[in-house]
Amino acid sequence: MISKLTKIGAIAVAGALLMTACGEDTNSTKASAAGASGGDIVVGSVNALSGGATFPEASAASKAVFDAFNASGGINGKKINYVITDDKGDPSTASQSARDVVESKKAVAMVGSASLLDCDVNAKYYQQNKILSLQGTGVDPACFSSPAVSPVNVGPFLDTEMTLTYGSEKLGLTDICGFLEIAGSTGPAYKAAIDNWSKKTGKSLKFLDDSVPLGSPDFTPQVIKAKNSGCKAVFINAIEPDAIGLLKAAEAQGLTDVTWLFLTSTYTSEFAKAAGSAGKGVYVPAEFAPFTDPKEAANKDWRALMEKNNIPLTSFAQGGYLAATYFIEVLKGIKGDITRQSVTDALLAMKPIDNPMVGTPYVFGPGDKHGSNTAAWPVQLKDGAWVKASDTWMLQN
Repeated sequence: MISKLTKIGAIAVAGALLMTACGEDTNSTKASAAGASGGDIVVGSVNALSGGATFPEASAASKAVFDAFNASGGINGKKINYVITDDKGDPSTASQSARDVVESKKAVAMVGSASLLDCDVNAKYYQQNKILSLQGTGVDPACFSSPAVSPVNVGPFLDTEMTLTYGSEKLGLTDICGFLEIAGSTGPAYKAAIDNWSKKTGKSLKFLDDSVPLGSPDFTPQVIKAKNSGCKAVFINAIEPDAIGLLKAAEAQGLTDVTWLFLTSTYTSEFAKAAGSAGKGVYVPAEFAPFTDPKEAANKDWRALMEKNNIPLTSFAQGGYLAATYFIEVLKGIKGDITRQSVTDALLAMKPIDNPMVGTPYVFGPGDKHGSNTAAWPVQLKDGAWVKASDTWMLQN
């Protein structure tokens, strides 16, 4: 996974630049009756399956859930036809993928999507066409600011607030220094998250450097800055390879007595192995019940289904599984024909759904923006493996 994410910034920037061009389609389809009685229930997703950064586990997990549901008889004799599209890390392809699913395939909803581009490019299009998306992995700000998209995950911005809160309030850290890698239009959202942390805790960063190059080959300048500034802890929103590069540079410069506050994007088995001895003092807020604990009861059904279908155990797979699971529960409550309109109505009126894999109930609802997952489980990198740093969820309001 580390090598796959090295181009994440370039792709995100491209999506942001073309957001307006691709997202504001005034040629709205009249497919409100999509998925009407007489055929399968079509459900779609837009994913990064090829290109510089890929996230195949989310849609694969959703498909596994839907396949199991179909094998058990579906709903009222109908089965779910899950259409998975690949945006290839390209804004134009992301736009066309959504239109193919919504207009040609006449999907009733989007479920389990995992893409750097989908929300930026397609959120307004979904809103115009009155189709809703249960995002498997929300990444960019548009995923959390659209009435048509409701991610099942926490996302990097609340993640930022949570890891800082855990550091200052639970670990009692002081002199926390901050670094940001800015991709596309994410800067204001990250800074707003830091401001929220500061307002709620009364704490502030020793400094915030938002000029860190994404994909930098050498993090020595940042390490020296942290060392000379007397930082006792360091927060950074780095992706896997960059976080590894920072840790290795710190080890080389003898900066080994600081605590590192990272985001969920580094919570992988591959990261734990690559960090090695340099990963001492790393803390991360896991967005779902920690999957690296094989004894975690909340993940029992998810783990069994993933292993049965040879799907890698990752947070992305957890998000896709939950999105499909929530969607099926909503479907079961619909009386009459299952159409795009009836599904949209049901999602907007749904009651919150509890699941032990998350710390807060999921709900779509009628709001202008969505983000019902506001809990994380702190984990710590210890002796080359992730371990729980808490015996319960951390909630962020």
